[in-house]
Amino acid sequence: MNDSSWGAPPRTGYWGPPDQGPAQGAAPAGPAYDAHDALYPAETQPMPIVPDMPEVPQEPMPSASQPAPEAPRAPQAPQAPQKKSAGRDLGAAIGVGVGLGAVIVASLFIVKAVFIGVIVVAVVVGLWELTSRLQERKEIKAPLVPLAVGGAAMVVAGYVRGPEGAWVAMALTALAVLVWRMTEPPEGYLKDVTAGVFAAFYVPFLATFVAMMLTADDGHMRVLTFLLLTVVSDTGAYAIGWRFGKHKLAPRISPGKTREGLLGAVTFAMAGGALCMEFLIDGGTWWQGLLIGLAVAASATLGDLGESMIKRDLGIKDMGTLLPGHGGIMDRLDSLLPTAPVVWLLLVIFVGSA
Repeated sequence: MNDSSWGAPPRTGYWGPPDQGPAQGAAPAGPAYDAHDALYPAETQPMPIVPDMPEVPQEPMPSASQPAPEAPRAPQAPQAPQKKSAGRDLGAAIGVGVGLGAVIVASLFIVKAVFIGVIVVAVVVGLWELTSRLQERKEIKAPLVPLAVGGAAMVVAGYVRGPEGAWVAMALTALAVLVWRMTEPPEGYLKDVTAGVFAAFYVPFLATFVAMMLTADDGHMRVLTFLLLTVVSDTGAYAIGWRFGKHKLAPRISPGKTREGLLGAVTFAMAGGALCMEFLIDGGTWWQGLLIGLAVAASATLGDLGESMIKRDLGIKDMGTLLPGHGGIMDRLDSLLPTAPVVWLLLVIFVGSA
């Protein structure tokens, strides 16, 4: 039932039946106000007709606990797998290594005294690097002058007088360190002289065994065997460890060293030792070379870890910067120094000292 069934609408301005005039006292009527509308607004006003509109689906708003969905990302191109890096300038390292090897071999086979001079220079530079890093990083003032003079004398005494001369020079060097440090204030005396005696033993005294190898009739071959086996051990450790290394050997000391690398060092050194003892050393046999190679791999690895421990304690990566791609002199002597007495002793046992 619509509004038209109730009859015709009343005239404008009239309140009452259609045959009667306006009542007295009625409210004025007009376009803006109508008494009938005022009394019956809900019944007389027609409802507006709104056409039906299709409902548009709306996405639910994300709540505070439910994160908004992420916009789709554009597909990324696949990245190429990263290659392993040696961590150093390999070209510079090879060039410097070849140059040093040429100088060492030339001095070794031309004049033995020149090779002794090469050892002395390496010892003095190594002592300078070690004492400088100790003072910079730990404020330990190990006296360099008595160490350098005593270290040079130690190498020469070992070549001229053998083990007895080396031990006497070592004792005199330690005494010189104690006396030299007395010229400065007593604060830090104990740590300074302790570091000085350690440096005297670690660098020149161990290097003296290389000079003592040279005193034998085939001394140049013994030194060459010592150098070759140490280099071969380091090369085998690097090559196998870089290619196949997965299990860390000593992660808190040297994270880059692996058990696979150690196995490579042992394999390469033992093979090289068998060849060197068979063809370079008079009276040597291949099985002796296997034992020497095994000992070299162990001592070279321990020496490398020992210096890594020192550098980690000092908070440095290299002892110096004199050798591009290698670091300092001490970074090349780390595996040579502890290996020298091992090779010297085994060669004395196997083939004698003459």
